[in-house]
Amino acid sequence: MARKDHEKKRWCALGLMSGTSMDGMDAALLVTNGKYRVERGPGATFPFDPAFRNKLSDALGVAKSIEVRTGRPGNLAELEREITLRHADVVHRFLGANNLRISDIDVIGFHGQTVLHRPAAGLTVQLGDGQVLADETGLPVVCDLRANDMALGGQGAPLVPAYHRALAHNLPAPLAGLWPVAFVNIGGIGNISWISQEGRMIAFDSGPGNALIDQWVAQKAGIAYDAEGAIASEGTVISDLAARYLAESFFQKAAPKSLDRNDFSPPGIDAAELSDGARTLAHVTAASILKAFEHVPQVPAILVVCGGGRKNRIIMGELQDLLAKLPHRATGPVQLLSAEEAGFDGDAMEAEAWAYLAVRSLRGLKITWPGTTGIGKAASGGLLFQPRHIATV
Repeated sequence: MARKDHEKKRWCALGLMSGTSMDGMDAALLVTNGKYRVERGPGATFPFDPAFRNKLSDALGVAKSIEVRTGRPGNLAELEREITLRHADVVHRFLGANNLRISDIDVIGFHGQTVLHRPAAGLTVQLGDGQVLADETGLPVVCDLRANDMALGGQGAPLVPAYHRALAHNLPAPLAGLWPVAFVNIGGIGNISWISQEGRMIAFDSGPGNALIDQWVAQKAGIAYDAEGAIASEGTVISDLAARYLAESFFQKAAPKSLDRNDFSPPGIDAAELSDGARTLAHVTAASILKAFEHVPQVPAILVVCGGGRKNRIIMGELQDLLAKLPHRATGPVQLLSAEEAGFDGDAMEAEAWAYLAVRSLRGLKITWPGTTGIGKAASGGLLFQPRHIATV
């Protein structure tokens, strides 16, 4: 195919994501050429039942003993198959709900469930079997998108910046033309993508996202998460506790940098009253995002918040208050927007990103850069698995 025709071609990709919050599986459809042409389709979330979520949480402890990426100690091999079959079921349910056929889809981008991320050791483990998913769905599957980056000396995260850059060039008026743009995803861990008008990207994990809050309310009250910040709204920030978190050496470390879910631990159960602890940890999440601005060339004109944390009104309120204290840019204060206010779908964005990255992988396009993961030279990545039977529907 001639290059100009290849540039015009668009792939219909289905992205599947199960994030560090371990609350469920997201699926999203994207039609793209793997560059700046993106057409966002439907998205949906398929929650994990509490028993399976507990099983995933237990797996984090088992995974600490993994020494090589293919290691599956204890029950992890069995769990990997179960995760994969759950994703296959999601594919079929998603296609059926949206009146789509298997033949409508060109590729699946499959993230899997991260159970270990140790960049200093060059080790990252996502549970999910690409060949099983391809066989169960009858579709090509691109997965293991982090592995090549780590093999080449990168942090293996974050990978979403490539998609954030495409979205930054698709912002609606009157936001179009305001640069730099930053996206922050608040999942279990927070991560930020900073994008200049010229396409330069700087990205790294910013600090704790929802994971500490989830762990805190779970151990203190047996509640899975603080819905919309309701618990935190009744508390106050414990300054010395917040200061201890924000004094961690991670925040002074230069980018790029990435975190494992277990790199930060919740306070001891007697450290605070329930609502005060939740409010303090919400403040830590917001303040860590502002600390991330210390590692980018220019404070962004627009900050788009994605992930489940955008629904926590205390985190968003803390962010707004902290942004208001910054010196105003020439174009005015930093505009804080949820993904939806920017014209996007914050629940589907990471799944969309995996669809986008799958297409870039198929095309051999770069998915990580020195400014996003610390890799020495920009590189592509991902493994492609073809189904061992032909899809007929």
